[in-house]
Amino acid sequence: MTSLARRNLFEDIPRFLVAQAGIMFAVSLVTIQTGILQGFTRSTTLLIDQSKADLWVVSDQFVYLELTQPMPLSNVTAAKNVPGVAQAEVVMRGSGQWQVPQGELTSVRIFGFDPNGSLFVPGQLRAGEMAALNRPYTILADHTNLKALKLTGVGDRVHIDSFPAEVVGITQDTQSIASSAYIFTSLENANTYSNTRFSSQVNCRYQGGDLDCTNSYAERSPTELEAPGPVQPLNQTTPIVFILIKAESDQDLAALARRLEATIPDTKAFTTEEISKITRDYWQQRTGIGFILGLGTVVGVIVGMVIVGQILYASVSDHLKEFGTLKAMGASDRFIYRIIIEQALWMAILGYVPGMSLCLGVSYWAMTTQGILILITPLTGVGVLGVAIAMCVGSAVFAIQKVTRVDPAIVFKA
Repeated sequence: MTSLARRNLFEDIPRFLVAQAGIMFAVSLVTIQTGILQGFTRSTTLLIDQSKADLWVVSDQFVYLELTQPMPLSNVTAAKNVPGVAQAEVVMRGSGQWQVPQGELTSVRIFGFDPNGSLFVPGQLRAGEMAALNRPYTILADHTNLKALKLTGVGDRVHIDSFPAEVVGITQDTQSIASSAYIFTSLENANTYSNTRFSSQVNCRYQGGDLDCTNSYAERSPTELEAPGPVQPLNQTTPIVFILIKAESDQDLAALARRLEATIPDTKAFTTEEISKITRDYWQQRTGIGFILGLGTVVGVIVGMVIVGQILYASVSDHLKEFGTLKAMGASDRFIYRIIIEQALWMAILGYVPGMSLCLGVSYWAMTTQGILILITPLTGVGVLGVAIAMCVGSAVFAIQKVTRVDPAIVFKA
């Protein structure tokens, strides 16, 4: 039976190669689509998952990591006084315009944190020193954004809006695929970049006996760019977005979260796992990304089934007399079905191996050159193999139906 299934499979090499190309395409499409979805959702929570906080205090209007209302810095003082809190650190988030000489404006996300703290972890530092962020107008950039931001490495100088910025470190494993480039800096620097974007001036004049005043905004002058002065200090009203909490040992996190919410008005407290899940669910369920990638997976499976089904059906049609002979010799339908199913299994395996190898190569290339994470886990590999086998065996049903209707007397027809 085994040799017969293989001989049917390899009898017509061009047809076999067409079938394997179709299976490889289906396997690749399913794997890449699934890997992009998994890599995408994982990238949106990298900063959350890498943090060492037990709880995150956020606004009660929190939606996900990059969509929430700010709260005043004074909330961190209240958080530190809650029983059970061992450590509390602040994270700010803002945006700015990235300017490079002879380059286009680029929007960046600015995260401010305490460089001397331990709860917020901006990825793994590849070059530079974290302590250098204590200096004014210094930043960290993710290595996947170097090309997009026209950077070469540590020591580069650019401008964020009207203020200078010196790259003092290169980090990795921070960037979300769905967001603008991430920039990390100290709280004071982040406050300066995000909250003092333009210089303002009030112009007043008398007109018709009335005093008419207007506000005008302008980017800072070249003199100010060369000598920007001290960074913007923090005060109790400075807007922040997250308070990271480290609980004392043996603390019940659910009870501590309730105490924090009761002490700090208009806030919610989530564990790191909860806030990570909220962010992932937002992108998977409240945007069209999950649907689009899932639709691509379904299309890949359908295309593969159609190709495999056609190949197996044609193979059976070409060997109807041989199958009729087997029936005339007393072979059971079950015996013949096993031949066709084994042929389908060989097609699944021989299409899966090169398809998965191609996907692994594409994922490595995408990560190293584009900074895009296509996450292919062992579980994904096993799942796709199961899909490939189910796809090919399911396609074999069409061929089996034709064999079922074969009359053994066909062998006696001219």
